[in-house]
Amino acid sequence: MTSEKVGVSIITPVYNSEQFLGESLKSVVAQDYQDWEMILVDDNSDDKSFEIMEGFKSMDRRFKIFRNSTNMGSGYSRNKAIELARGKYIAFLDSDDLWHPNKLSRHISFMKAKNANFSHTSYGYINERGEVIKNTFHVSKSPVKYNDLLKRTEISCLTAMYDSEKIGKYYMSDHRRKQDYALWLDILKSGNISYGLDEELAFYRQRKGSSTNKKWRLISGHAKFLRETQKFGLLRSIYFTIFWMFNGLVRYYIK
Repeated sequence: MTSEKVGVSIITPVYNSEQFLGESLKSVVAQDYQDWEMILVDDNSDDKSFEIMEGFKSMDRRFKIFRNSTNMGSGYSRNKAIELARGKYIAFLDSDDLWHPNKLSRHISFMKAKNANFSHTSYGYINERGEVIKNTFHVSKSPVKYNDLLKRTEISCLTAMYDSEKIGKYYMSDHRRKQDYALWLDILKSGNISYGLDEELAFYRQRKGSSTNKKWRLISGHAKFLRETQKFGLLRSIYFTIFWMFNGLVRYYIK
């Protein structure tokens, strides 16, 4: 990779995503903002994911593809991509999610208008067939601060973007789950805030067997996660876990 700067680096870990990967990459190609690179790190897939990525790279050199020799997890793969990123803005898109064609242009314009270091947008939900399900998840009008995010998981990975020239590069934790949540907390804990753009600019694909469909099984580990990553005591961890649990139910099951 050359050292020439680009507008946006899109960070994408890939593992056995052949069913949805092509559609996700097409949603990036379709962006009306064109100054991007997409760094794809294949986490030792055993399906046709790598071949799909190679096909896109052969047509568009803005796709940069790498491969882990063993399965290391999405956090490791994202960090590898962040380290290689040359973009002023760092954005994230998982290999089964989608962006609207004006996601990058609208998001960057919003960040410039707000002079924001960090921001996120509203998004919709689709199922495995690409059909829209549930209502749009609308972000708050008020900027999100550290304590806000501890109480509600408003920032979703497919909509998050930060300015690496202003605040430097931030990396994921080494946890197998919630690495992105830990990253957002790190950015906010350092004194930044995240501005929410209430426009549906992306679609999160809710798949059968995904972690969002096993929310109750994750609750018991959330307090432990806060203790490990935020160094909270037991009572403080339980306090924020109660808020997280309630808002998670509203977000995924009631809306």
